[in-house]
Amino acid sequence: PYLPRALPWLLRYLASGATEARVQRIADALRTLLVDAPALHARLAAEAGVPQLIEQRGLLHAYRSRAEFEGDALAWRVRARTGVRWSEWEADELRRQEPDLDARYTLGIHVGEAGHCRDPGAYVAALAAHARALGAERVAARATGFRIEGGRLRAVRTEAGEIACDTAAICAGARSGALAAAAGSPVPLESERGYHVVLPKAAVGPRTPVMVADGKLIAHWMNGGLRAAGQVEIAGLEAAPDWRRAEILHAHLRSMFPALADAPPEGTEVQRWLGHRPSLPDGLPCIGPAAGSADVVLAFGHGHVGLCGSARTGRLAAQAMAGLAPEIALAPFAPQRFA
Repeated sequence: PYLPRALPWLLRYLASGATEARVQRIADALRTLLVDAPALHARLAAEAGVPQLIEQRGLLHAYRSRAEFEGDALAWRVRARTGVRWSEWEADELRRQEPDLDARYTLGIHVGEAGHCRDPGAYVAALAAHARALGAERVAARATGFRIEGGRLRAVRTEAGEIACDTAAICAGARSGALAAAAGSPVPLESERGYHVVLPKAAVGPRTPVMVADGKLIAHWMNGGLRAAGQVEIAGLEAAPDWRRAEILHAHLRSMFPALADAPPEGTEVQRWLGHRPSLPDGLPCIGPAAGSADVVLAFGHGHVGLCGSARTGRLAAQAMAGLAPEIALAPFAPQRFA
């Protein structure tokens, strides 16, 4: 039922990836945003008192055969040209590194620079507490728009009244679209709904976060257990969850690690979750001043790399709000590219 509304976004999405050259331009821009993300997050986590939440064990891409790996050649060519490096693990090395992984996987591609967060919720809570300790004030209210006079921001409008301010950043995830439009920069923002399952009492799993080519999901350990995440569902912000998608992830996870399938049924121990990835059709976020006022900075739309890209995006938003030169080129991320 959502297809008619999503169709313009989907057509733009297809056009953005229509040629390898277009994909490469997107990847090159994302590389500037993500290249040192683990180090930036490690520093932030340490400042917030939770250094243990950021780990850098790399990411393992597992393939059933070299032919399957070669079928992904375009993706690896694009990565190589951006400077990504990797190690190949043949079958014996893959077994040694990942003894619990199903034997159908015979080739591993390990990208050592990748990192992950053990508990995103605890991380964000720690950052918020750290900000308050530095003097920030938290106001809980639904933002509805802005009062802009003569191109200058005077206040953020909320359901609880106006908040007077000189500058503001829009970083409301998949619900940023209406605020961006209110600031004069309508953008084609869509929710790529993603699902995950967590097995709190799993006894086996990967030593390294792993993405399997035949399932297109990532499995890794979180503080709350073994997590599998993936899926893309285009159904908007309001549709009810389709938990069959979570069950697909659960089935893949048990297939990846046979000892899970041999264990007693988890039953109520399986935790399910749906989240909204704020996605723009060219795969790049919006970072930069709004058309209606340079005092309003857009900083959203990171799709599948939201947490990863958030550390540098926060720096870029702060630089823009303070009138400083950005530390990377912002032209690829400019909201005006959709005008």
